Amino acid sequence: MSQFTINLLFVGASFALYFGIAIWARAGSTKEFYVAGGGVPPVMNGMATAADWMSAASFISMAGLIAATGYYGSSFLMGWTGGYVLLAMLLAPYLRKFGKFTVPEFIGDRFYSKTARMVAVACLIVASVTYVIGQMAGAGIAFSRFLEVDKDTGLIIASIVVFFYAVLGGMKGITYTQVAQYCVLIVAYTIPAVFISLELTGNPLPAFGLFGDHAGSGMTLLGKLDQVVTDLGFTAHTADIDNKLNMVLFTLTLMIGTAGLPHVIIRFFTVPKVADARWSAGWALVFIALLYTTAPAVAAMARLNIYTTIYPTGDYTQPISHAERPEWMKNWEVTGLLKYEDKNGDGLIQTYNDKSEAGKALAEQNGWKGNEFTYNRDILVLANPEIAQLPGWVIGLIAAGGLAAALSTAAGLLLAISSSIAHDLVKGSINPDLSDKGELMVARITMAVSIVVATYLGMNPPGFAAQVVALAFGIAAASIFPALMYGIFSKKVNDKGAVFGMLAGLIVTLVYIFMYKGWFFIPGTANLPDNAANWIMGINPLSFGAIGALVNFAVAFGVSSVTEETPQEIQDLVESVRYPKGAGDAVAH
Repeated sequence: MSQFTINLLFVGASFALYFGIAIWARAGSTKEFYVAGGGVPPVMNGMATAADWMSAASFISMAGLIAATGYYGSSFLMGWTGGYVLLAMLLAPYLRKFGKFTVPEFIGDRFYSKTARMVAVACLIVASVTYVIGQMAGAGIAFSRFLEVDKDTGLIIASIVVFFYAVLGGMKGITYTQVAQYCVLIVAYTIPAVFISLELTGNPLPAFGLFGDHAGSGMTLLGKLDQVVTDLGFTAHTADIDNKLNMVLFTLTLMIGTAGLPHVIIRFFTVPKVADARWSAGWALVFIALLYTTAPAVAAMARLNIYTTIYPTGDYTQPISHAERPEWMKNWEVTGLLKYEDKNGDGLIQTYNDKSEAGKALAEQNGWKGNEFTYNRDILVLANPEIAQLPGWVIGLIAAGGLAAALSTAAGLLLAISSSIAHDLVKGSINPDLSDKGELMVARITMAVSIVVATYLGMNPPGFAAQVVALAFGIAAASIFPALMYGIFSKKVNDKGAVFGMLAGLIVTLVYIFMYKGWFFIPGTANLPDNAANWIMGINPLSFGAIGALVNFAVAFGVSSVTEETPQEIQDLVESVRYPKGAGDAVAH
C-alpha cells in the first residue's frame, strides 16, 4: 500500500468521525450554538479547550520555533501554559458566574455601554481574524504534503470540513468534534516522538530522553546537538540570551494574550456550574502538558536528525550528495518548503550558518560558497517520522493530527467571530427584537461568510501572516484582558474608562508593530528596519502586547478617576460576580 493511500485512509477516517459527530450534535437553539447548551462536563470541556488551544501553531510550528531559537523558544511554553493559570484563577469562574454568551456581552453589560460592547467586538474580530489566517495556512501546509495537492486546494478542502461541522453544530458540534480532534492530535504527536526518543536515547519518554544520553556518542542529547550546531556556525541550542527584558515581555504578552483570547474564554461558558469552569481550566492544563512537555524534545531531536542525515559520518567535509538524498527530502522538495541550491557545483549538500564568523571560517577551510540547504521550520513535526524512517502508518497518523490541530482552532475562532457579530452586533445593537430562530440563522450565515473570508486570507495572506499568532496575542493582551480584569475586580472603572482604555491599548500596540513591519505609514517611521537597534528601548514589536496592556490599564483608571462614578447597581453587580456561588444569577438590571 502506497504512503498516499495510507495518508488518505487516516485523514478520511478522521474526517468521517468529525462529520458523524456534527450530525449527531446538531445545534437546535442559540444556547446550543453559542455555549453547547451550557452542559459540557469539565473533563470533556478541558479536552475540547486543549484542542481549541493547541492549534497549528502548537502542533506544527512550535517545535520548529524551538528548534530555530533554542532556549528563547521556552517563552512559548511558559507564556501559553501560564496563560491558562491566569484563566483558571482570575477569569474563568467569574465569567461563568456572569452567565452570558460572549466576551463583548460581558464587557457591554459590566460597563453599561453599547459603545464598550462594540469596541470589544472590534478587538475580538481583529484578534480572531489575524489568528485564523495562521490556522488555515497550517491546514494548507499539511494538505499540500500528505494529500499531494497544492496549498490552495488544501485550504478549500479544510474549509469544507470546517463549514460542515461548525455551521451545522455550532459550539455543541465543535465541542464534541474537538474532543475527538484532541485524541487524534495527541496520539499523532506523541507516538512519533516516542519512537524517535527510543532511537536516539533509548528512553521511551521524550521529555526525559531530551535530558538523557545520546546513543552512540557518549554525550548527552543536548550536548551532542550543541556540538553539531556550533561546529556548523550556529548558536548553541541551550545558549542563554542577552535581552532578558524582551523574553520577559514576550512571555507576559503570551500569558495575558492567552487569558484574553475570546475563542478560549467562551469555552468556559459551556459548563454547568462555576466550579466546573475552574476544573475545566485545570484539566485543559493537564491535556496541554502532554504535548507541551514533548515539544522541546521533538524540536531538539528533529534538528539533530537533519544534520546527522546530511553529515552521516560526522565529518563536515563529507556531506551526502543531492542525488543520494533520502526520500523524505525528495518528498518535501515537491512542496517548495525545502530547497537545495548547488552553489559549489559539486552536487553535495553543504549546510551551515554562512553569516557567522565560525561558519565563514568553515567555508574558507572547505571551499564552500554559501549555505545550500534551507527548509521551512513548520515542516519539522510533519517530516519527523519520515526523517526517522518510521512506519507508513505513523506518517499517516501525523497527517491526521496536523489537520486536526489546525481545524479545531479554526472552528473555535470562527465561532467566536460569528457569535460576536450575530449576538453582539446584530442582536445587541441593530435588531434587539430578533427571534431566537432568526438569531440562529444569522449566526450560521455569519459563520459561513467568516469561513469564506478566512479561506481567502489563507490563500492571499497579508504581509504580516508570518507573525499572525504573535500579533493576535498582542491585540488580545492589550485590548481585551485589561477590560476583563477591571470588569471583574474593580468597581471604580466606568464605561468611559473601559472604552478609552481598550482603544488606547489596541492603537498603541498596532502602531508600534506596524511601523516596524512596514504595514502602516507613519511619517518619518514607516519601513523602519525591524531590528533591536531601531526598537524603542530594545523592545521587540512582538513583545509589545504587554506594554499595550499597561497603557490600557493606566488610561482606563485615569479616565475613570476624572469622570462620573460607576452606578451603584453596577458596583453591586461586580460584588456579586466576585463571589461565584452560582451560574447565571449575576445579571445587571
